[in-house]
Amino acid sequence: MKNQISKWLSILIPIVLGIGIIVYQYNKFTESQINEIIGYFKNADYFYVVLAVFIGFIGNALRAYRWKYMLDHLGYESNFQNNFMAVNIGYLLNLTVPKSGEISRAVIVKKYNNIPFDKGFGTIIAERIIDMLFLLFFMLLAVVLQFKIVKSFILDKMPLHLIVLLSVFAIIGFAAFILIYKYSKLKIVAIFKEKISGLKEGLLSIIHMKDKWNYFFQTLLIWLSYIVTYYVATKVIPETSVLSVGAIVTCFVVGSIAIAFTNSGFGAYPFLTSKVLLFYAIAEPAGTAFGWIIWTSQMLLVLVLGLLSFLLLPILNRK
Repeated sequence: MKNQISKWLSILIPIVLGIGIIVYQYNKFTESQINEIIGYFKNADYFYVVLAVFIGFIGNALRAYRWKYMLDHLGYESNFQNNFMAVNIGYLLNLTVPKSGEISRAVIVKKYNNIPFDKGFGTIIAERIIDMLFLLFFMLLAVVLQFKIVKSFILDKMPLHLIVLLSVFAIIGFAAFILIYKYSKLKIVAIFKEKISGLKEGLLSIIHMKDKWNYFFQTLLIWLSYIVTYYVATKVIPETSVLSVGAIVTCFVVGSIAIAFTNSGFGAYPFLTSKVLLFYAIAEPAGTAFGWIIWTSQMLLVLVLGLLSFLLLPILNRK
């Protein structure tokens, strides 16, 4: 019962939050601003929308191709088509229950390629760790390239004393976690350690794999595809087409964080995008329209590929 409640809350809270943000932003706009936003949708250059979606499709394919390196290293045979469909289904399910997509990917390769769940899941966790490091790199790059803008954005939304307080709590929490993990005899900690040990081989597979440099090159291509996707998308409306490289990296990072912390970025992605673009003298209606165009097009890609993969996966694996 508790698990069901927790599951439904994890689905409903981001949706309610997103609806709340949309209602809040809608009520802020005047009728003329709303008509202006509608005008941006009507006059957008959808050639660049389609091109951005296509590059996003390539990013998904690269992620599926990269996954094969880790599975092969563990001695398990996989194929690109199953990996690709598993990735697409994973993205789709992540729009509902947070992180359920990672579990579904491991379940799919277990069912169709006979790869043990803990090994497959371990490789996916390893992917997430590498991806988190790349996101941190882009966050640092954004700070370096746009220090004044990032500083203004953070301090405008969060007072300095609150940032310091949260940092202190984060350090204390991390230290407490390490101590509990290392010394606690609690049953729940023992179970957690057992689960971690089952994932160890997958997590270490990157370091020991024969093709680790190819793996990192593929990772670089994946993140390059994300940046290029965003760059191409900025050409959709005239106001964003002149953004600098630093501005693009900053907006990309903020958008990535919005998606990571709210399942799909519903409501939050366009809202935060418009707020960041204000620092680049782009009016909120234009920034909001731009954010919604990017978000909607990428979510449509996730929905179409995910649903097609759901349908095709059992058909292509009849044998």
